[in-house]
Amino acid sequence: MKKQHQVILSLGTNQGNRLENIERCIDSLHNEIGTIIRISKLYETPSWGFESEKFYNCALVMHTHKPAHQILEECLLLEEALGRVREDVEGYQPRIIDIDVIAFDEEIIATQKLQVPHPEMHNRLFVLLPMKDLNLDWRHPILQKYLHELLVLSEDKSNCKVIQTLELPIDKLKLDHFNYIAIEGNIGAGKTTLTNKLAEDFNAKSVFERFADNPFLPKFYEDQNRYAFPLEMSFLADRYQQISDDLAQFDLFKDFIVADYHIFKSLIFAKVTLAEDEFRLYKTMFDIIYKEMPKPDLYIYLYQSTERLLANIKERGRSYEQEIPAEYLEKINNGYLDYIKSQTALNVLIIDVTNRDFQNNQEDYVFVLNEIQNKIQN
Repeated sequence: MKKQHQVILSLGTNQGNRLENIERCIDSLHNEIGTIIRISKLYETPSWGFESEKFYNCALVMHTHKPAHQILEECLLLEEALGRVREDVEGYQPRIIDIDVIAFDEEIIATQKLQVPHPEMHNRLFVLLPMKDLNLDWRHPILQKYLHELLVLSEDKSNCKVIQTLELPIDKLKLDHFNYIAIEGNIGAGKTTLTNKLAEDFNAKSVFERFADNPFLPKFYEDQNRYAFPLEMSFLADRYQQISDDLAQFDLFKDFIVADYHIFKSLIFAKVTLAEDEFRLYKTMFDIIYKEMPKPDLYIYLYQSTERLLANIKERGRSYEQEIPAEYLEKINNGYLDYIKSQTALNVLIIDVTNRDFQNNQEDYVFVLNEIQNKIQN
């Protein structure tokens, strides 16, 4: 699984309603470009390098799968959408909003359009002080110094005054209502991607299914009748062992845990793949195991159309999945929906993500977060 990039941005404004400009920019960044996971206090600082009104400044950390140059382009477009007009004159100018890409992971990027780390960041107190609030274990990859060292060495003695705290957008999503969330979906629905993003963005403990380690899976896709029973039994044993081991490491009353599967999927797949007599034997074993398993506080089912699932499966390119028939996926989906209807005591949220790409499109990811928030409120 590909980790998200950690992007540090610096925001500034000295025109109009400065607080409103900063708050609008934060919301737009979060809703359109990337997930804001940390934010500094708001500072009032003198203009730097020219005479003008005082600025409001802050810094933030964003998670995203997007490359650095795309982040820059989208930030420039957002500045324009928020009313910034760039004059074709030399020197610094007053501005309604300014978004600077300060750092991208600990990479060094030097192109005509983008330089990171920002070449002047270590000389500017209005960047360093807000960055210190972020409590990052970040080291300047060129200067090889941490933030507290850069602050000591900085010759900028500007009077930077704390104005207030700023609201972090993800704090509106009260995920602390839950300790254990299970995310489910058909093959190719994106459950692992969403689990990974939630775990990274909300500092959660993650549990991922070890499906790639199952030696029967490629054989099953070649000869389903022969390998269905050993496949389902091995999956059940592995899921039981993994959940038992992984959840034993955590405190289900204190830790926040996100898993990309729930053990009941074993019964759903088995009902589709096994012959009737095999399924009866399987269910006997399953019922014994299921009684011992902790139940999630929230069960999220990601629904996607069969056509979209087939496209996703083709795109991710696992050779043993390429011959999965549409009918099989439809049976799996119906199995999930039948299970959900029968589980009156389970807190279920169904999200239709057929036309959503929550890995590459921030608006789609925010849609998913809002669906979870609505579930919490209701």
